[in-house]
Amino acid sequence: MPIRAVLWDIDDTLFDYASADRAGLAAHLLAEGTAGRYGAPHEALARWRRITERHWNRFAAGHGTFQGQRRDRVREFAELPAMSDAEADDWFARYVEHYRGAWALFPDVVPVLDALATTHRHGVLSNSSVANQDPKLRHLGLRDRFEVLVCAAELGISKPAAGAFRAACAELALEPHEVVYVGNEPEIDARGARDAGLAAVWLDRDGGRGPGPDGVHRITGLDGLLRLLAADTRFGARSGIR
Repeated sequence: MPIRAVLWDIDDTLFDYASADRAGLAAHLLAEGTAGRYGAPHEALARWRRITERHWNRFAAGHGTFQGQRRDRVREFAELPAMSDAEADDWFARYVEHYRGAWALFPDVVPVLDALATTHRHGVLSNSSVANQDPKLRHLGLRDRFEVLVCAAELGISKPAAGAFRAACAELALEPHEVVYVGNEPEIDARGARDAGLAAVWLDRDGGRGPGPDGVHRITGLDGLLRLLAADTRFGARSGIR
């Protein structure tokens, strides 16, 4: 049966999160007067990302709240464990203003969404929150492209759990085998989607991270997705899609 819908990851798939995070943190630390406190800019960024990953993984495993993991990230990064919730929230809000100023799509996103607009339905599954991702998609001019926006914080389950992918398929009223998932992480996105019964596409934009999990389609740009969807394989020919 042909693929009828594409489910998308957002960060580092549609949206250039890495570049925005890098620019936003550097600008934030400069504005805070702490630009040299955490080493060179690349060292500060690496520290911020390690802390972010650790606290996000705890939240994804069911410990704490979405806002709580943000506060814990700020306290650890700033080395201020006694920082109040309000102070941590204010620090993060100031960072977000700089981060938002650097938001941008990858250049292949709109052309591919345009090319697939009449042949496939579209939705989003993100390991974030609707409160975070909905404004981002609107700011980037993409929100109306997607029928559904499903996020871990509201769903209560995160990728790579099969239930997250299947919940997003259910929101589209489609079976997993009718949906392809596109994301930049080989394990969280591609392997998780594959194990949930979706067609899995790993977007390896850097092109140097190896072959990826078995049963996963690896592409280095979104034009590769167009070729997959047009092929006479499980993805189906375009003429067969209704």
